[in-house]
Amino acid sequence: MRKAEVHLHGQLAGHLTQDEQGYTFAYTPDYLLIPAAESVSLTLPLRAAPYVERTMLPFFDGLIPEGWLLEVAERNWKLHERDRMSLLLACCRDCIGAVSIHPLETEDDA
Repeated sequence: MRKAEVHLHGQLAGHLTQDEQGYTFAYTPDYLLIPAAESVSLTLPLRAAPYVERTMLPFFDGLIPEGWLLEVAERNWKLHERDRMSLLLACCRDCIGAVSIHPLETEDDA
């Protein structure tokens, strides 16, 4: 299992998880209690129920670089273009825009 923190405007908004079933994004309960909380995307409105997909959720997939920048990432980090979670974790800590992705160590990593 691989897990990432999803930050919006520098604040923890939720977690993105990849496991053998696919991908799950869930807002944190604390974030949902913030009166001025915003969704990370129009396609992921605020809700307590997690978003679950077999493939990478389109919003997060869209954060991954394309073209020559993707080639640089694949070459430098020895990542495969189909390993979307690894690319997201490696390349999206400092994205253009308000959302950033931060790797989170899980028990599987320890």
